[in-house]
Amino acid sequence: MELGVHYANLSFPGWEDRLTAQLVGTAQAAEAGGAELFTVMDHWFQMENLGGPAEPMLEGYLALAHIAAVTETIRLSTLVTGGTYRHPGLLAKIVTTLDRLSSGRALLGIGAGWYEREHLGLGVPFPPTAERFERLEETLQICLQMWSDDNGPYEGTHYRLAETVCVPPPLAQPHPPIMIGGAGERKTLRFVARYAQWCNIFGETPDVMKHKLSVLRGHCETAGTDYDAIRKTMITAVDPLAGPDAFLTLMGEYAALGIELVTLTAHGDDPVAWTERVCAEVLPALRQL
Repeated sequence: MELGVHYANLSFPGWEDRLTAQLVGTAQAAEAGGAELFTVMDHWFQMENLGGPAEPMLEGYLALAHIAAVTETIRLSTLVTGGTYRHPGLLAKIVTTLDRLSSGRALLGIGAGWYEREHLGLGVPFPPTAERFERLEETLQICLQMWSDDNGPYEGTHYRLAETVCVPPPLAQPHPPIMIGGAGERKTLRFVARYAQWCNIFGETPDVMKHKLSVLRGHCETAGTDYDAIRKTMITAVDPLAGPDAFLTLMGEYAALGIELVTLTAHGDDPVAWTERVCAEVLPALRQL
C-alpha cells in the first residue's frame, strides 16, 4: 500500500506568516519521504468542521502549480474538485496546464460538489443534487473529449462547447488519470466504472469498504470495463502516529480488499514534522501490506 498526504488544515500556529512555507515544506517532506501523492483541498471557504470561512483557504490549482515548481516526482491533485466550481472546458485546460508544468504529474480528482455555503457566499450557482451529478457526468465526458483527438463540438444537457480544443495536450498519456471521490452506489461508483482510472473512498469500516468495492465491481461488469484496472484508494482521518501498530493492522484489512493507496491528513501543530515522521516510521511497513 502506498501513501498520499492531504493538506486540508491551513490554520497551523503562525500560518499568517508561514502559510506558504508550511505548504511547501509539507509537500517536499512528502516527496522526500517517498509518498506517492500530495493533495490539497479544492474549496473557497474552509469546511465547517475545520473552522469554517474564518479560517484560511487557498485556491487549489494555484496552490498545486506552486507546489509543482518546488517538487519533482510526487503526483499532484485536488481532493477533490467540485464539478460545480469551474466550467468543464476551463477545468480541462487548468488540469492540462498543471500536468505540463509538473512534467506529467497531474491527477484530476473530482466529485459532484457539496459545500453550499461557499457557493452562496461567492455567488456561484449551486444546483440541486440530481443536477450536480448530471453536470459531473458531462464534465467527465468533456474532459475526456478534450484530452482526445476529437476537437469537435460537445452537446450536452447543461454544457455546449463549439470546439473542444486543448493545445498543448497533457504530457500524461493517454491523459491525466481521473480520480472520482465518493462512494455513492447509484451514481458515483457507476461514474468510476465508466470514466475513471482511480477512485477515492472515505475510510468506512472494512466491511463497508468491501461492500462498496463489490458495488463498483458490479458497475464495471455492466459497463464492460476492467475492475482490476481501476486504482482503489481511500482517505482516513486516523492519525497513524497515535497508534502505529493498530493503524497498520487496520490498513492490512483494507489492503486485502484491494486498496492500493491511503491518503492521510496531517495532524498536530507541525505538518512538516508530522509528514516526515509518518514517511519514516509508518510508510516502510505500509508498503509491506
